[in-house]
Amino acid sequence: MRVGLLGAIVSLSAALAHAQMSPPIQRPPSDPMSKDDSKDDPRFGSPEAEIRSKLEIKEEKRKYDEHVARAKEASQLAAQISTSYQTHSGFTSDDQKRLERLEKLTKRIRNDAGGGENDDDADLKDIPAGMDKTLQKVSEMAGELEKLVVNTPRNVVSAAVIDQANKLLGILQHVRASR
Repeated sequence: MRVGLLGAIVSLSAALAHAQMSPPIQRPPSDPMSKDDSKDDPRFGSPEAEIRSKLEIKEEKRKYDEHVARAKEASQLAAQISTSYQTHSGFTSDDQKRLERLEKLTKRIRNDAGGGENDDDADLKDIPAGMDKTLQKVSEMAGELEKLVVNTPRNVVSAAVIDQANKLLGILQHVRASR
């Protein structure tokens, strides 16, 4: 009986020694900045994940607010150009700068709305005769563009915004080429 008891103690000791010697299996820590939003994520509902999502929402809101501000500035610039042209019966150096700024803003609005470069000149048939009427049309189109941008939710790609921006760019390029 002593031999059996001694054998059991030795085998138990060997098993415990082996268990202590093998390294525990550990999974590498997951990247806290990863975009994996699965429901199996053990960090789901964690304070870090909540803060991260709030920061992402805040950043999207900031970008949307900048997008709306660009549309408002474009509308104001177009109105200023039209008024200045009627007052001076021509373009001043400030008007040249405003035209360039208006074109850059309109391109940025189009690109932020999900559009890309458009080299179509199909909308040039809608350009009114005379620079006064053309600039009034630019002012109206910039105002419509502003309304479209303001009324479009921030997570939506608006074909109407892109189309309006492309039309406005076509007329602006015509104005800049014919001055």
